Amino acid sequence: MSEVKVNKISPRTDCGTVQLGDSGDTITIPAGATITNNGTQTGFGRTGTVDWDTTAKTASFTAVSGNGYFVNTTSGAITVTLPAGTENAIISLADYAATWQTNNVTVTPDGTDKIGGLNENATLRTEGQSVTFVFVDSTQGWVNTMDSTSNVRGAPPYIVATGGTITTCGNCKIHTFTGPGTFTVCSVASCAADNVVSHVVVAGGGGGAQSRGGGGGAGGFREVVSPSSPYTGSPLNGYPTPGNRITVTATAFPITVGGGGAGGTNAGPSACGIGTSGSSSVFSTVTSASGGGGAPGCANCAPYGPVPVQRTGLAGGSGGGGGSGNDGGGCGGAGNTPPVSPAQGFVGGAANSGNILSAGGGGATAAGSCGGPGGNGNGGAGATSSINGTPTARAGGGGGGGPSGLAGDGGTGGGGAGATPTDQSPNGLAGGDGSANTGGGGGGAAGPSGYDGGDGGSGIVIIRYRFQ
Repeated sequence: MSEVKVNKISPRTDCGTVQLGDSGDTITIPAGATITNNGTQTGFGRTGTVDWDTTAKTASFTAVSGNGYFVNTTSGAITVTLPAGTENAIISLADYAATWQTNNVTVTPDGTDKIGGLNENATLRTEGQSVTFVFVDSTQGWVNTMDSTSNVRGAPPYIVATGGTITTCGNCKIHTFTGPGTFTVCSVASCAADNVVSHVVVAGGGGGAQSRGGGGGAGGFREVVSPSSPYTGSPLNGYPTPGNRITVTATAFPITVGGGGAGGTNAGPSACGIGTSGSSSVFSTVTSASGGGGAPGCANCAPYGPVPVQRTGLAGGSGGGGGSGNDGGGCGGAGNTPPVSPAQGFVGGAANSGNILSAGGGGATAAGSCGGPGGNGNGGAGATSSINGTPTARAGGGGGGGPSGLAGDGGTGGGGAGATPTDQSPNGLAGGDGSANTGGGGGGAAGPSGYDGGDGGSGIVIIRYRFQ
């Protein structure tokens, strides 16, 4: 094979034509060689292909034939003006940030040129769209030859979400809500099992009662430990029951965190105050019921005379404790109301007949203790969960109060202590408050009258999922 080495090939006459080979010949460009075009190309099959400009367009512009453009409408709508129509002219447009559905792209023909047979603008409004226009002739003008309306984008393999206070524990993220908020799932996991999230939902605890009062019931406690984001859960893990599970989708989930109920107030010997029930907490399809208020004492007991006051604790996630009375004590309020499985709480204790000692409110895992000869009743125990990485007890019942004997202790998990004149709570003769964001019940007040019951503690919502 002969070889010719020159630096430049020029035509014999000025502005002439240089021909490489003859018809039927094959001209080979070897690997590693580079051909640079500094002029105008013809006959290379431009129709159907473009050279993509990878600098995204963020403002209106006039397109140049042979180019493809990534159009970014994140900040607002954009107008693309087509070049003057010539046969085989071509341009392509692609949605850079998948925002055309929000901020549209308007495609405007030049002069009297047409788009699809009409001298009108075209609007691109589909998320993730990409289009190619080829100029055919003066009748049809620019014709869209390729149109992709799919939005093919990379996605992380696990849940991406915002909302609340976010912490991490190993491969899991934890969103803690101590007040109302929104848990927003930006994208879901590629594996369906990873979209079942762990959660603890605790309602606000009930207030303790005034005047020898029963302790408030704890807010309802509901929990699911998802196998995708495991930890040491409480005995109330409801994962085996499908109705307790929450499978998230890419949407916003409003979060409700229930407040604690107010303690019963000093209303004098003729109208003893019952504790107020707390408020419910909600995450998606899971609702934890408010803790029931504790019942006051002194009804129909000397020296105050007959007084029609309720001495049965109020029902709720956990029930309020019964109020005292030397003619017979009141019953505890029902727990797990409305009923769910596993139970979200227990019944409040009863004030035993024949004494003036009140009962404790129910807790997440135990009933409130009954008031008896040994002292006022203790609040029922709460549930301990490690959803946030640390074993933490929540939803303890409030302790009962009375005029004598030992004050009832608050249940583990934020229950407020009851009070008596001889063995006062930390609040003195008033019932102790349930701890904030535990759903603990408020403690009952000392007697015979003049002291307020403790307030219930506010609730909490905690969500946990795998993120890596």
